[in-house]
Amino acid sequence: MVPGTGLWRTKSIEQSIADTDEPDTKLRRNLSAWDLTVFGVAVVIGAGIFTLTARTAGDFAGPSTSLAFVFAAIACALAALCYAEFASTVPVAGSAYTFSYATFGEFIAWIIGWDLVLELAVGAAAVAKGWSAYLQTVLDYILGKGTKTSFDIGGGLAFDWGALFLVALLATLLTIGTKLSSRFSMVITGIKVAVVLFVIVLGFFYIKAENYTPFVPPAQPGGSSHSGVEQSVFSLIAGGQGSSFGVFGLLAGASLVFFAFIGFDIVATTAEETRNPQKSVPRGIFGSLAIVTVLYVAVSLVVVGMVSYKDLATSAGDGGKKTLATAFAQNGVDWAAGIISVGALAGLTTVVMVLLLGQVRVIYAMSRDGLLPRKLAKTGSHGTPKTATIIVSGMVAVAATFFPADKLEEMVNVGTLFAFVLVSAGVLVLRKTRPDLPRAFKVPGVPVIPILAILACLWLMLNLSVLTWLRFFVWMVVGVVIYFAYSRRHSLLGKRGASASPLPVAGADPTGNTPDE
Repeated sequence: MVPGTGLWRTKSIEQSIADTDEPDTKLRRNLSAWDLTVFGVAVVIGAGIFTLTARTAGDFAGPSTSLAFVFAAIACALAALCYAEFASTVPVAGSAYTFSYATFGEFIAWIIGWDLVLELAVGAAAVAKGWSAYLQTVLDYILGKGTKTSFDIGGGLAFDWGALFLVALLATLLTIGTKLSSRFSMVITGIKVAVVLFVIVLGFFYIKAENYTPFVPPAQPGGSSHSGVEQSVFSLIAGGQGSSFGVFGLLAGASLVFFAFIGFDIVATTAEETRNPQKSVPRGIFGSLAIVTVLYVAVSLVVVGMVSYKDLATSAGDGGKKTLATAFAQNGVDWAAGIISVGALAGLTTVVMVLLLGQVRVIYAMSRDGLLPRKLAKTGSHGTPKTATIIVSGMVAVAATFFPADKLEEMVNVGTLFAFVLVSAGVLVLRKTRPDLPRAFKVPGVPVIPILAILACLWLMLNLSVLTWLRFFVWMVVGVVIYFAYSRRHSLLGKRGASASPLPVAGADPTGNTPDE
């Protein structure tokens, strides 16, 4: 394929793979399929299952929250097929950014990279705030009431030492090495999966059949807080008066709980650090997605069966904090609520760690290409991008320590879904332009499956709020300004020139025929 010029110049698969051998920016390959599955489960089982389940039931979908999880899981599964093909074909750090660079060109790749910064950094900061809140709950059980992990410092700001402590600890682990981070994740993930299973088993004995009726509660227009710019785009276009309950609420709920599934795309960012990535990355993606889908549906069915969805609605009085522990507390099982809080603390720990890991790898890939300062791509003695880790962790720490983190889930969702759309479309483009590339995993039913993935993700995006779209647009405008002010002039691909001869890919068929499966 002949590279384009200007905004649409593409970085060949051959060059992307060749860049992974640069001594100063080389990552250490020591992750297995099991490590990747742990990373995926570690980031997915966290904020979504411990907080979003109750909030979605109380504010959007009622008992049909389990159906909202199924809808979100279907969209994720379709996109996961496309991620798996790309990751097995282009085993390079950067995930959707790297994939887009090879198919749509530098400008779109930059937009996706900037988009992933929004997804991962904002997500990490928001979850770190949630971790600190759970830490305060756990300390209350241990030390008694009155323990504070955050205190006001004036000017609408607060100092959250809990969030700061978490980010500093995880930054140290990630700097020391990805393998150590994986082992840490494995232990913590085992704890929180055990707590989730505890919720399912114990909660089953408190289920009341009447709480499942009506399964899809009637819409509540008018006074709903989810109206105007707060309602979903689809609800606004279709003439709905809000997106609380009813069909619009169910669809909005699916778009919200999509936040609970982000994680398998982060698995793809570690492809360059994986032994045998052609097989290990697809296995890690599908393994983590299958495990968490079953757990999410089971937990949502149990929670809405234990209490009426009306009792899970958020209000100003509770600061919008209704969790799994709420359902047990309302059934008089306070000791179980304490155990769940400990599990949530463990769960959110690994979520923040893997979000930081993914963010650093995206920044690393963009820096190696010159779109961000090259020094961020330098790897230290532990084979990890130390400078990028410190800077990213510092930014997340500042955001999590001093600023509120309300209403960030939807911002993360719109960024993730946008990346999924381009990855799915990229499979179609690369199948057409580079049929010769060896593909250890191939999406079945092309072009139907990638097209369905695109439509499913766009559908979920339409069910996010108008205000979320406005914020996303502003973020993208800032990214475009940075690209033209810095990245375009410092791009290594631009400096190399579009006439550079492509390097061979091992296993590629020079005749252009697609390799046999």
